[in-house]
This record gives sequence, C-alpha cells and structure tokens, in this order.
Amino acid sequence: MTVVRVKDRAGAERDVEATNGVPLMETLRDAGFGIDGTCGGAMSCGTCHVYIDAAWAPRLPARSADEAAMLEALADFVELRPSSRLSCQIPVDDTLDGLAVEIAPQV
Repeated sequence: MTVVRVKDRAGAERDVEATNGVPLMETLRDAGFGIDGTCGGAMSCGTCHVYIDAAWAPRLPARSADEAAMLEALADFVELRPSSRLSCQIPVDDTLDGLAVEIAPQV
C-alpha cells in the first residue's frame, strides 16, 4: 500500500492508503472525497481533477495530449494550475508513497 496525503475541498487533510497498480482516482472516489470518475478513466469527464503538490509534480508521468486536452476543456469551469492532473491518469506505485494532492472544485 502507498499512503497519499489528501486535502479535501473544505481544506481538511488526511492520509489514505492507495492500492498499488490502481489509478489514484479509484482511491479518491472510494474514500469519499467527492471524486466521481464518471467516465471510468477514459479522460472524457474531468470529474477526477486534482492539484498535485509542486514537489511531487515532476515525479509523475507526463500528461498525455488527451489528458492536457481534457484539462483545457475544464478551464471555463474550474481553476487550472500548472500541477492540475486527472487522477485517473496517475498509476499508484511505491514511488508515490507520501504523494500530496488537493481535490479540485467540482465541475
């Protein structure tokens, strides 16, 4: 298991255990953070948008063109930051132990 530090939409922080080999979106959804993951990880809904702590951003796989396009589509509805990511595109593994994320506002 990998521990992820999550800041919810109200600003409260807590640690959750994430299962290795599973997209971060599933952990956040199942832990009740208000992540819908409506599209199931197909990068077509944006409901799993998170902000990655700046110290962790370079340690993640780069955004794909499809992920970048989906994030740009959200720009009219929510604040995008340089660290904005779709949590469905972040595979959890041991190297992410201690990852810090903030749940973005709902779309």
